[in-house]
Amino acid sequence: MPKIFEYLGIIIFFYSNEHEPIHVHATHDSFESKAEFYIVGGEISEIRIKLVKDRKPLKGAKLKDFEKFLEVYADKIVQKWVDYFVYHKDVEFERITKKLK
Repeated sequence: MPKIFEYLGIIIFFYSNEHEPIHVHATHDSFESKAEFYIVGGEISEIRIKLVKDRKPLKGAKLKDFEKFLEVYADKIVQKWVDYFVYHKDVEFERITKKLK
């Protein structure tokens, strides 16, 4: 389970046995949501935040923080997913401690 980012206490990660569509999971305390990335013509066309079975979803301020993080880091998340699952490369963990604008 590679952790790829931490943003304001939200841990963003992949499970090691992931599947398409490209997606990441985000947890904070006992809450978890996932974001699916839809790619058209090599570009991200849409990001959908989805529920995770048997988990309470992120909500309120933490959900908004996750959404903002996705806006800013979407391309980097997709690149890390491709590096890890397609090229079998290690991916670096990054901690972002300042609130994104």
